[in-house]
Amino acid sequence: MLTGKQKNYLRGLANQLKPGFQIGKDGISENLLSALDSYIEAHSLVKIHLLQTYDGDKKETAELLAENLRAQVVQIIGSMIILYRFSKKSDIVLPR
Repeated sequence: MLTGKQKNYLRGLANQLKPGFQIGKDGISENLLSALDSYIEAHSLVKIHLLQTYDGDKKETAELLAENLRAQVVQIIGSMIILYRFSKKSDIVLPR
């Protein structure tokens, strides 16, 4: 579980990221989950943009993605979802 201080730190890092993935009218597919899993394993932090054509609930989508990717939701703001998963390959060091 991430602390408030850790989430704040990750939000700062994610602020510089461009959205790595987009979810549109097709929703969440196995291919998307596979690609997200590979990406988050390599980078630990991913920013996902929900397009206007996506008709799902943002919070439910974020929770579903986090559950499937074994990640944690850092933030949901507007149409952006930020997820974090610890990875030994990443150089992100969380504050205590």
